[in-house]
Amino acid sequence: MRIHSGFLVAALFFSGSVGAHGLHGSDAPPPVVTPVMTQALPEYPGKEVLMITVEYPPGGADPVHRHDAHGFIYVLEGSIVMGVKGGKEVTLLPGQSFHEGPADLHTVGRNASKDKPAKFLVFLLKDAGKPALTPVP
Repeated sequence: MRIHSGFLVAALFFSGSVGAHGLHGSDAPPPVVTPVMTQALPEYPGKEVLMITVEYPPGGADPVHRHDAHGFIYVLEGSIVMGVKGGKEVTLLPGQSFHEGPADLHTVGRNASKDKPAKFLVFLLKDAGKPALTPVP
């Protein structure tokens, strides 16, 4: 498995190691990001796929960010709330999915529960060599 350096920045960011709490002004516990795989796509020069799992602890949330990628989210456990700027917030249960496009600003990402964890799989189709996540203050 090859882990891209942009992913490592995202993992540090999501883990709280670079101050995720301060960026969205919340005391919500940060998510735990685990790499699954990164794969170059030779049939699509300059593109790669990054797969990660994200675990929200009870009451956990993301800071506002963007991916500059097509992001596909599939809920594995628990319930999460997702939303992009200009769109409606949606509450997702296991087996449900969400998409955000390269121009979307991810304004809402949180655990719907204050007492149970939630886990989801993220599949990012992105430009090779570009960061997986860009924080937006």
